[in-house]
Amino acid sequence: MADEIAVSVEDDGLDLIETPCLLLDADRLKANVATLRARLDGLGVALRPHLKTTKSRDVARIAMASEAGPATVSTLREAEYFAEGGVRDMIYAVGIAPQKLERVGWIRRHWQTDLAIILDSRDQAEAVAAWSRRTGDRLPVLIEVDADGHRSGVKPQDSETLVAIGRVLAGEASLRGVLLHAGDSYGLSEPDALRAAAEAERVAAVMAAASLRDAGLPCPVVSVGSTPTARYAETLEGITEVRAGVFMIGDLFQAGVGSCTVSDIALTVLATVIGHQREKGWIITDAGWMALSRDRGTARQAVDQGYGLACDRTGQPYPDLIVADANQEHGIVALRKGSTAVLPDLPVGARLRILPNHACATGAQHDRYHAMAGGRLTGAIWPRINGW
Repeated sequence: MADEIAVSVEDDGLDLIETPCLLLDADRLKANVATLRARLDGLGVALRPHLKTTKSRDVARIAMASEAGPATVSTLREAEYFAEGGVRDMIYAVGIAPQKLERVGWIRRHWQTDLAIILDSRDQAEAVAAWSRRTGDRLPVLIEVDADGHRSGVKPQDSETLVAIGRVLAGEASLRGVLLHAGDSYGLSEPDALRAAAEAERVAAVMAAASLRDAGLPCPVVSVGSTPTARYAETLEGITEVRAGVFMIGDLFQAGVGSCTVSDIALTVLATVIGHQREKGWIITDAGWMALSRDRGTARQAVDQGYGLACDRTGQPYPDLIVADANQEHGIVALRKGSTAVLPDLPVGARLRILPNHACATGAQHDRYHAMAGGRLTGAIWPRINGW
């Protein structure tokens, strides 16, 4: 017998748009931003939201303190896009390659934007100093400090290197301060461990800043940031700003860390049922890894969410129903192994929503958000960009 086809049109408007596509719950987005901003206000530091997750001017205007910023970006494409939209205070928070200095300078000149860069070596500092001397543009620079051995940066206790870099920059460019990212916090899940990671990040930042100041060098900005440590920091004494990005919309990985709950996640992929393999317990949708991404970060956590957690059209998760596998344009939705839950009856044509493992990776598969509020589509489409 052929599968029954779902033809009913609900009042939420979801039957009227093509799938797969991104849905963004503006109510949850605004609540997430308000929650973190209030927390950081209570700790006496500014929020410099990282725009790399959402890459959208419409979202940026909600997240930033003003239309001019401040903001953080991770690509120069983002810097151009947001500068064109009126953002004037940005940090490009990826170590600078000398070949990119001309583009940085052009963005600064063309939009009169205070775009700062980061670096962690004397070689980079000398290239920046030479460029600043040649162009007359004293580039603002933050020295990247390694908070936890996760990625790039000067060790916080390596005062000799910090001061050497700082002196090169102070001579020709503009030394603005230090910047840290507690990347190892993403591998944690216990509140006490996350609080400890936040404090370790703070201590490392303050130590690095003190080395520069003790050498007579300026360090007006002490910038830290990750969503987990922003959520769990108990004190931010000595810090001037916090950078965080995925907090705005959340994802399943962050829920596994403990920095949000599943009910905080504002982003879903709308999918349509296109078939079944009933003997295997499979529901087939039109949202494969091209729509969801290949990110499987939750596989390393206590709860493996497959390629995403399946929800009904209101965004309520079905018990133990995940995207268990994915091909390029096919999602295989099935019950989690060992589950005693009942597979929902979803006929061909039915709509369901998938919560993403990693909001940054899933978002990168799409060029727009369909905004929702009050449980239904608003009709607003919020463009987003990709590229470098």
